[in-house]
Amino acid sequence: MAMSMGGSGGSMSDINVTPMIDILLVLLIIFMVIVPVTPKGLEALVPQPPKNPQQSQPNDRTIVVQVLYHPGQRPSYMINDTVINNGSGGPAAEQALEQQLTQIYANRAERVMFIKGDDNVDFAAVADVIDIGKAANVDHIGLMTPKIQAGQ
Repeated sequence: MAMSMGGSGGSMSDINVTPMIDILLVLLIIFMVIVPVTPKGLEALVPQPPKNPQQSQPNDRTIVVQVLYHPGQRPSYMINDTVINNGSGGPAAEQALEQQLTQIYANRAERVMFIKGDDNVDFAAVADVIDIGKAANVDHIGLMTPKIQAGQ
């Protein structure tokens, strides 16, 4: 770079970088404030074993709704080890499931339910159980996967 001595009287053609850096820093701060800092992801619930199995009450038992696959038929449902509507499936079983879940969660403070589907069942049947759980005022619904089941 050559220095010019004030004798030429012409205009200076060098770019003044200082205002550009100031603008860049202001924009950087604005974008840092705008970008949300909230974590992204799916909130997952995993069933926890009871702390003291001898003192567990039936009301504190974790509710697991199983969606059972029947080839060529609608799925049937089980709550823990109890078959709902004798495994007949269909809309009557869904109504019976909703009534049973409403009755179970009527007096519970912690409204958590887990859904376990057979390997061949369509996800639409699991989504129906999620809707039934929401209709029964269940606050948190978790899905049980084979990896979670193996850890139990």
